[in-house]
Amino acid sequence: MKLSDDQIQQALQELPDWRYEDGFIKTEIVCADFKAAFSLMTRIAFEAEALNHHPNWDNVYNRINISLQTHDAGGITDYDIQLARTINALKA
Repeated sequence: MKLSDDQIQQALQELPDWRYEDGFIKTEIVCADFKAAFSLMTRIAFEAEALNHHPNWDNVYNRINISLQTHDAGGITDYDIQLARTINALKA
């Protein structure tokens, strides 16, 4: 079920470094180098696959830009919040 703007803003209070923009929740992660970024992306990929919920992302050298949205719902859902929490735990 698609979350309201208020629900999204409330959830983002628990998600440092995430923002709501253009219908997505987004973050940029800066790693030590390309190897660290690629390793983190691999760990995120396994978790995303387990959730059957996949990020929109790109990587340039040590930076990973991630955008989450549940396309079937046309907005942000609990799946996006759950994956963002997982990503935060993996990057810690």
